[in-house]
Amino acid sequence: MPLRLYNTLSGTIEDFQPLQDNEVRMYACGPTVYDYGHIGNFRTFIAVDVLRRYLRQSGYKLKHVMNITDVDDKIIRNAARDKVTVQHYTEKYERAFLEDMATLNIERPELVRATHNINQMADFIALLEKKGFAYRTEDGSYYFRIAKFPGYGKLSKKDFAGMEDGARVDVDEYEKDNARDFALWKAPKPGEAFWETAIGAGRPGWHIECSVMSMNELGETFDLHAGGEDFPSSRK
Repeated sequence: MPLRLYNTLSGTIEDFQPLQDNEVRMYACGPTVYDYGHIGNFRTFIAVDVLRRYLRQSGYKLKHVMNITDVDDKIIRNAARDKVTVQHYTEKYERAFLEDMATLNIERPELVRATHNINQMADFIALLEKKGFAYRTEDGSYYFRIAKFPGYGKLSKKDFAGMEDGARVDVDEYEKDNARDFALWKAPKPGEAFWETAIGAGRPGWHIECSVMSMNELGETFDLHAGGEDFPSSRK
């Protein structure tokens, strides 16, 4: 009996067939470590763990990568509030998350951290700008030009055909259906943490983080991208 999974793009349950025989490359959205995890968070991680175990038990060679989002608006804000570095602020919450995973007997996938891939994200944003999918604003921030990408919204089943080009969302914490041009890179404000890169000083917006990390680890095309239904990065 074949493995059948829900395909968010088609909206149907389909037989799973990997791109390469006996090899599965899977990326799963991990935690944003600005606070302790709760039971709702771990429902997703347990579901992914069940899938991971099934694939391995079925004889597939599995490469399973999960991100740790250790930089976003909440983290930057809270670290500044507590007068500590981003790394110092996030490390205790990442440690607590991994301890909770072990308590629940969740197998640990290969972990990748956003702050370890900042330069790669900056380089990818520069490529998007060169191709016309991103633009730089006067303050040094970069935004994704949604109107340039007609397929945007297929996963979330939203129609953005009439979207006004250049209407921007500056924060990572916007409402789920508010899908205007979004920040790929944020120029630093006074007192905020930032990184020096080829595109200037700043930090990534979380939209670009998983895109870059998944391609770095698994290639431009891979078999499965799993995540909670509330994760916009899993639905766009």
